[in-house]
Amino acid sequence: MKKSIYLRLSFMMFLEFFIWGGWFVTMGTFLLTTLGASGAETGMAYSTQSWGAIIAPFIIGLIADRFFNAERILGVLHLVGAVLMYQLSQTTDFDAFYPYVLGYMIAYMPTLALVNSVSFNQMKDPAKDFPLIRVWGTVGWIVAGLLISFAFAWDSEANVADGLLANTFMMTAVASAILGVFSFTLPKTPPSQSGGEKVSISDILGLDALKLLKDRNFLVFFLSSVLICIPLAFYYQNLSPFLTESGVENSTAIASIGQVSEVVFMLLLPFFFKKYGFKKTILVGMLAWALRYVLFAYGNTGELFFMIITGILLHGVCYDFFFVAGQIYTDSKAGEKVKSAAQGLITLATYGVGMLVGFYIAGKITDANLLTDGGHAWQSIWTFPAVFAIAVFVIFAFLFKNEEIEYKE
Repeated sequence: MKKSIYLRLSFMMFLEFFIWGGWFVTMGTFLLTTLGASGAETGMAYSTQSWGAIIAPFIIGLIADRFFNAERILGVLHLVGAVLMYQLSQTTDFDAFYPYVLGYMIAYMPTLALVNSVSFNQMKDPAKDFPLIRVWGTVGWIVAGLLISFAFAWDSEANVADGLLANTFMMTAVASAILGVFSFTLPKTPPSQSGGEKVSISDILGLDALKLLKDRNFLVFFLSSVLICIPLAFYYQNLSPFLTESGVENSTAIASIGQVSEVVFMLLLPFFFKKYGFKKTILVGMLAWALRYVLFAYGNTGELFFMIITGILLHGVCYDFFFVAGQIYTDSKAGEKVKSAAQGLITLATYGVGMLVGFYIAGKITDANLLTDGGHAWQSIWTFPAVFAIAVFVIFAFLFKNEEIEYKE
């Protein structure tokens, strides 16, 4: 790959995840403090990610893959996103906020697939080249958190009280506009299908991969993947409010430590996968979810602050050892004909259905643990996802039978 193309794709990936990390982490704190939203309303706002994930295949399958170059629709969606993010920065109540965030996530979620399409189209050896491009997305997410905490201090207690977290949406709007314009300069990525080809809803949603559910092990993995996304939703929705209410300074930067660990454990995954196999790898990932929430429940900002930091650092194990290992497993189980469909089905089930349910439950439990002073009983809130993750761990451990999975680096 030419250096100029590598740099352009890296910048694209950096901005793609800078945008997501620039507002998604702190939205919970913004809603609960600045807008005075309830836990249920916060859950509704976060569930827009799931609605975006459910709708995204239609945008990709019906439009991007058939009629327009991927880089062009990427540019249009990010320009639309810039306008919606600006509107979010101006809202003063939840009723005005929700339609804009829903529209934004419907526009944003398809771009996650589009940046991959643009990247893969330029690669002769994706297994070697893609990680070098994708890692810049993680860097972008981390930089967004560092800017919010250290450069602007928008997440400090005083600035949160003054409503300055609204500036995160403005920062994201600017980044979206830059990526929107920049996308039109990216290498051309023509449609993968002819506009004249017939395409069914089954093709778009990857329903051909449903036949994989006849395999007992894959069915157990599939259902476990949906269920583990319920405790995952608690992390995304409640981490920022939890850190802010606990009096943690530079909370957004501290939260980004999780993305740093994601890079580290991604490098360790091949070794662990080869040495211990798929079942043990994914069980370690599940157990990490439970341990993380126990650490959050019993840690504090004093002598036990290390427990909170450890819980955040476990993000790499939680994500890589479950989701990335799961993608490898899905790839190994699906034949060439339904390989893409199988990955699409897992994404729809996890980020779509699983997290949609998770955000709803997280909102209800957060409201049920609201204190009279406006804070929350966080030990009780974190106990639910800890117990739920342990239950999923036990179900998977007993029902999933050992099988050899070939791992190709």
